[in-house]
Formats: sequence, C-alpha cells, structure tokens
Amino acid sequence: MLLKTKIPSLTTRVIQFNSNFHTSTTRLEIQKMTRLRVVDNSEIGKRAMAEGKPPKCIHVYNKTGVGKIGDKVLVAIKGEKKKGILVGLKQNQQPKVPKFDSNNLVLIDDNGTPLGTRIHVPIPTILRTILKEKTFSKGADYTKLLAIATRFV
Repeated sequence: MLLKTKIPSLTTRVIQFNSNFHTSTTRLEIQKMTRLRVVDNSEIGKRAMAEGKPPKCIHVYNKTGVGKIGDKVLVAIKGEKKKGILVGLKQNQQPKVPKFDSNNLVLIDDNGTPLGTRIHVPIPTILRTILKEKTFSKGADYTKLLAIATRFV
C-alpha cells in the first residue's frame, strides 16, 4: 500500500506500509472466541496449555455477553465443553481492581466445585465479595474456589 504525504517543506514523500500493519485496536474484553489461560492444576487444563491449544470462550453467562471478573463462561477445551470462572482480565478495570497480563480462567464443574486443587496465580481480592454474592443468589458454591487460592492481590 502506497501513501503520499505532504511534509511542511512542500515536498512529497512516498511511504510504503508493510502488509501486516493493523490499524484496529485489540479487543481486551472477554467475548465469544476469546482465548483464555487456565491457571489451576486441573489435568485437562495442564494438557491443553502444554500443547499450545488454550481454551476458547463459547458463551458468557450474563446479559451483556461481555465477561468481567467473577463471571461464569463456557469454554471449548480439548474437544470438550467445560465451565469456568474468570479470575483475571487484560481489559481496563474499575479502580482498585488489578489489570492482568493475560485472561485467566479457573475450570469448574456444574455445581461450582473447581476441577483443580490449586490456583497458580494471585487472584484479585474483590473476587471474594463478587463470588460470595453469586453463591447466595445462584445456589452454586463458589467458596471452594476461594479456598484453593494461595495468593490474593
């Protein structure tokens, strides 16, 4: 792609852009087809991350379809459908909520019990209040997820 630009000295310069130059911004929110990183020690999560095939989000369980911290998502991992809780996001957060380098996920089963026994990364402290509210309103028990977390930020 060639682009002619006017420079203040009234000369014309031709600039050639590389073919892989993108002008659109990256989407940092969790929506369908977003790749996630499994941060617990569940067997299926460890195998998927070791093979370089991270899970993809299929569905976000809320009204907007955009995932926030503490939301439940349905992911496709190793040819199976599993549910998970978002515990860290790249997108800009509210004040006092940390921003992470990757989109982190903890895999759970249908009643909210985590598939792994340990979470390898620190999780935000605000997640305690978010998950406790969801535990009382939805009926699932997310307190086990908070119990296996070793570090809070």
